[in-house]
Amino acid sequence: MPIKLSPRTVKKEFIAKLAELSGQNIQECFQCGTCTASCPMLDQMDVTPRKIVHMAQLGLEEELEDLKTCWVCASCHTCNVRCPRGVDLPRVMEALRLMTLRKNKNYVEPSQLSEETVKELPQIAMVAGFRKLTG
Repeated sequence: MPIKLSPRTVKKEFIAKLAELSGQNIQECFQCGTCTASCPMLDQMDVTPRKIVHMAQLGLEEELEDLKTCWVCASCHTCNVRCPRGVDLPRVMEALRLMTLRKNKNYVEPSQLSEETVKELPQIAMVAGFRKLTG
């Protein structure tokens, strides 16, 4: 996915809010790709963790909202343990999810799920999913 930048694209407020919520300075990442190479959920993601950080460094808020990568992150901390710069990527992913949820936009509408789907899902997964994916 090519990224087109203009001076208006980079949102410094977004970068500052992400740093505040995550407690991480994403500008410390030098894009080595260790997080991507370490991620056990990589095959389920639409873009790599390294690209998520790069997009966040550029302040591409709208583009990040359209991706499912931060929702797929299992917060296993493998990337964090292996990061040579000590960037806690699971905290960044959580902050991205929180920023999206604060906009009160549902990505899953519980009333639209079929009865069969509801019966097949473990109840704890349903509750966790609703907490994570609904405003």
